Amino acid sequence: MKFLCLPGAYGSAKNFAVQLGPFAKHMEDRGLATFAFTQGEHEAEPPLGWENYFGSRPLYRFLVAEEGDAFEVVRRVRHIPRGLSPEDTLRLFRPDEKHKDKDGSDYDWSPFRRAIDRVFQTIEDDPEIDGLIGYSEGAMVAACICAEENRRWEESGSPRRIQFAIFFAGTPPLVKDGDRYIAKLADEHGPVIRIPTFHVFGSNDPLVYSSVALFNSCDQDTAQLYDHGLGHLVPRDADNVEQLGDTLSDVITRINSDAAVAAADAEETVTRTETTTVTTTVTETTTTITAEGDLADAAIAAADEIVPISSPDTEPGRPSLSLSEPGSTHGSTAGTSAGSINLDLNDVADVFSKVSSE
Repeated sequence: MKFLCLPGAYGSAKNFAVQLGPFAKHMEDRGLATFAFTQGEHEAEPPLGWENYFGSRPLYRFLVAEEGDAFEVVRRVRHIPRGLSPEDTLRLFRPDEKHKDKDGSDYDWSPFRRAIDRVFQTIEDDPEIDGLIGYSEGAMVAACICAEENRRWEESGSPRRIQFAIFFAGTPPLVKDGDRYIAKLADEHGPVIRIPTFHVFGSNDPLVYSSVALFNSCDQDTAQLYDHGLGHLVPRDADNVEQLGDTLSDVITRINSDAAVAAADAEETVTRTETTTVTTTVTETTTTITAEGDLADAAIAAADEIVPISSPDTEPGRPSLSLSEPGSTHGSTAGTSAGSINLDLNDVADVFSKVSSE
């Protein structure tokens, strides 16, 4: 399985390859997966006080960075009442006026749509990609890709490229709804992602409710949770990497096996369709030949009616039929034995035409 990997905010393809390094190496060494890395198109500077936290420059985001305090949400989390569901917790951060910009105008979704389209294009450019890995903001974008593929599949039957997704510290996707995108939370809309998913989170992550809400938005028969016990990060320690590898080995092996069976079934269906087409063609040809044979018999019967002649050399009431080239002498008994009918090919054509019209 080949994964396209999407970094978090203020990340890059290069830095995420380092961040995910121990996990990726472990998976590659076990022959379970290969990895490709991408990044957002919007270059961004980290918040004040975090300049050296995110790695070497340049740094990027998939989404357009808003001005202001980038960690305001984290500070607000500390004041959230206990006992709320993950979905109700997320609703506390919804703006009062949905889909409006700060100045009250309709929100411009084009940058977000462009970010999603760029990831789709990256997938399209590499036919081997059949899985996604996302961290934080990258996990939200990966979830949006999965949800959009599911929407297209349900509405028009478009095949889904992504067979499996791994989310590190994820967030529920925004799903296309007309010209806008909305968060379809599980307690309101049910699952919006219906492929196998694996959700890695830390119980000490202040945003853990977001990871659980994403888990709830996925098919519960094929979604799995893994708690590494740390914070908002990708685990790199040997114990967690080993356990992740063991768990994912079973999941990926099963997915690959199911995909192989599905491919074999599809190939068998195509073969059956081609065989049916050939059989139908042969049957139609046989039917045509049989019909022409019946038409010949009908022509002879018609000739019986036209010239009812019998002779000792022929079966009573059944004259012999001989053909001559068009224009030759016919219609008389000259050179013809009694009880025979001498028709040129034009006469035969006329008889066939008469029978066909009847």
